[in-house]
Amino acid sequence: MTGGGALGRRFAWLWAAYAASAYGSGLGFGALPLIAVLVVHAGPAEVSALSAAGPAVGALIALPLAPWVEFRRKRRVMIATDLVRCAAMASIPVAHAFGRLGFVQLLVVSAVVAAAKIAFNAASGAFLKALVRPEDLLVANARFESTNWSALAIGPPLGGAAIGLFGPVATVLADAAGYLLSALGIAAIGGREDAPRPAGGGRIRAGAVLDGWRHLLGDPALRALYLDNLLVSGLIMATQPLLTVLLLGRLGFTPWQYGLAFAAPCLGGLIGSRLAPRVVARHGRHRVLRVVGTLRAVWLIGLAFVRPGTAGLVTVIAVELAIIVNMSLYNPVLAAHRLERTPRRLVARTLAAWSIGQQAAVAVLTALGGLLAGAIGPRAAIAVAGALVLAGPLLRPRRGERAPRGGERAPRGGAEPSPGRS
Repeated sequence: MTGGGALGRRFAWLWAAYAASAYGSGLGFGALPLIAVLVVHAGPAEVSALSAAGPAVGALIALPLAPWVEFRRKRRVMIATDLVRCAAMASIPVAHAFGRLGFVQLLVVSAVVAAAKIAFNAASGAFLKALVRPEDLLVANARFESTNWSALAIGPPLGGAAIGLFGPVATVLADAAGYLLSALGIAAIGGREDAPRPAGGGRIRAGAVLDGWRHLLGDPALRALYLDNLLVSGLIMATQPLLTVLLLGRLGFTPWQYGLAFAAPCLGGLIGSRLAPRVVARHGRHRVLRVVGTLRAVWLIGLAFVRPGTAGLVTVIAVELAIIVNMSLYNPVLAAHRLERTPRRLVARTLAAWSIGQQAAVAVLTALGGLLAGAIGPRAAIAVAGALVLAGPLLRPRRGERAPRGGERAPRGGAEPSPGRS
């Protein structure tokens, strides 16, 4: 992979801002459910609602924001949503200090942060497409991907130690600080950015909120990848609460074993994301999407065979490592591919539609997984999810794709269009 400065000073500031936000969120990973249990004394039903309903409500809030983001200066949107997330997270330790923290506030914070994240991702994707050359999208997104996985590998263990030393709201402050640093980094990017205008005048037409889904579902290649991602990512995320119950409840894993089982495999994200440009250069983007997209799905069912003790711990780490290596290789390729096939006038709405659909799928499948686990047990529910996820690769296209829509041709790089990240 090329050096850090190869994409320019402005990208370096964007990458630094992303790293600040990612490491802050890594330190605060799982903080809201933890606070709900330790501080608010919430029960299992409330914790499940916080994990599922908060992001689902956030997706509904973000729905009308998509066209608004499309026709605003993207850096301003990114800074504003970072500051909103900073304020929302910072409200938790303030309320806790005054003895006023309650479950409703946690639910509101979860929804606000989820909505702001969708708006931020939509704006940042559009900004990235304008900032770097098309042939650099894969490298840029691979750097974001490797940063994300390194934050997940390092952040949660450090966050757990911070909670032990400073109390349950310590990592929430770190998360808020990460968003503030991200906003400062984005402000430092500099440069002039013109606000796009809606076609036919200054008003956003009715129905513009659905344009992202029209583009995704109207492009056969993106439609197949979108449906595949809803199913595969949704089922992978839905098994995590079930695996937590299985490991800590049924199999008697200790907290340090549980933490190790999820933190250690995240190092595989560094491997996959760094390999992405080389693998695409050697095998081509469409083959990577097809083969690696399948490999990221086939391992999930292995979690249904976890046993107690060291052998079970090794099994969890091995299965999670295989999933994460393939996901981290696949995600940058998917992301750049999606950007290349989307005209600039639709990027923010398309990315918002993608995120909203994915968040809704995770919420629905997590709720269904919980109901199924209540009926047949967590191990059997994980096995069902592992079997269903195998249908995801069947949704993806097997043939070549036509040129991107909207009059924008995908750039050529070797024998194939240049790839990019998800």
